[in-house]
Amino acid sequence: MKASIAVSLVAGVALSLGAYLLPGSVQAADQIKINGFTIVVPDSSIPRPGRINTNYFWAIPPEPNTTGGPPPGTETPGSVACVYQLVKGPKGCPIATSTKVPTGGWGAIAIIDAGYYPTAKSDLDTFSKYFGIPKADFTVVYADGHRPPSYGEWLPEEALDIEWAHAMAPKAKLFLVESKLCDSGSCNTDPTWQAVTVASKLVAENGGGVISMSWGDGEISDENDLNKYFTTPGVVYFAASGDSGIGGLIYPAALKNVVSVGGTQFNRNSSTGDFESETYGGGGGGISEYEPIPSYQAIIKKIVGDKRGNPDVSSDFCCTGIYLQGQWGGVGGTSWSSPTFAGIVNAAEGKMKSTDDELTAIYKEYGNKKEYKAEFHDITQGSSYCTVGWNFCGGVGSPRTYQGK
Repeated sequence: MKASIAVSLVAGVALSLGAYLLPGSVQAADQIKINGFTIVVPDSSIPRPGRINTNYFWAIPPEPNTTGGPPPGTETPGSVACVYQLVKGPKGCPIATSTKVPTGGWGAIAIIDAGYYPTAKSDLDTFSKYFGIPKADFTVVYADGHRPPSYGEWLPEEALDIEWAHAMAPKAKLFLVESKLCDSGSCNTDPTWQAVTVASKLVAENGGGVISMSWGDGEISDENDLNKYFTTPGVVYFAASGDSGIGGLIYPAALKNVVSVGGTQFNRNSSTGDFESETYGGGGGGISEYEPIPSYQAIIKKIVGDKRGNPDVSSDFCCTGIYLQGQWGGVGGTSWSSPTFAGIVNAAEGKMKSTDDELTAIYKEYGNKKEYKAEFHDITQGSSYCTVGWNFCGGVGSPRTYQGK
């Protein structure tokens, strides 16, 4: 089992926002590396019971970034789309020459996060222009009608979420729903369930679509009661499975009415840059302690027993670039996986009426060996838990084409 990324670093690695985006001034307490990037976890992504955490980490390249663009070696919308066969790209899908980006999308995508992000639109426009993606039809909405405070460590989360959801489904309307964090722990989640309700209404009113949530907290005994917030007709809900490895589950991803998205990693040839394999990266996975097995998972009952298994699907989680307040930075985590997969599903235009419908379709494809092999990549390397077929590393696997999504 791969060690938890979040808890294996000393909590005191949190630095100023500027320092995070200036690689030369960042020091990781424990030199964890993924694909050559030094991983630094912000305080907001360190799990603490009763406190919602983000699920991103900083990916510091070996050398300072002087390119004027994303850090060298970080995946782009074009390279991810090429590997996942969403576009017709060059052989090997090298990052430098995989420039063709997705063009689909319909209805709406809502991103739910905490805190005011003052440069959200300009950052998204800059990111889109750099990669040749059309400008987004983008709206910021305050969950309670009032602008929340700005939270420094949530800004990268918000940038990552909106930039990658838009990159995968540029024609969809994009909403960023911002809420206030709890100051005293008196509310039962941050961002608030009010934000989920508002986001659901926005997506439904704009023809349907998807919602992505890259945050979460450790499972709680009454979490099954929270499923009621994820039932708006025409909306499919996605959430990050967390970055705490096998055995570390979080809600809302663990809920039956939410698609749980795990984390993998791309492995490339050190000489040519060609994509070679996709293996387990460290995303959260396991059997829920409280959530009963949903009907769509009957096909994996022999693995999970009478409780829900996580994740359902997976996507690359290390590493990519984001544009934030005038600077490019490298990031990773299932905070990237969730909006990426949600955008892919939106662009696939299955137009499912609920998460249950979406997951019923996915697990049905999993049951058809021929279709499954063509439509998903089975994650069988990276941990002893990566057995053939559905597993705690990648669920049914990562996407291959838009089919079955």
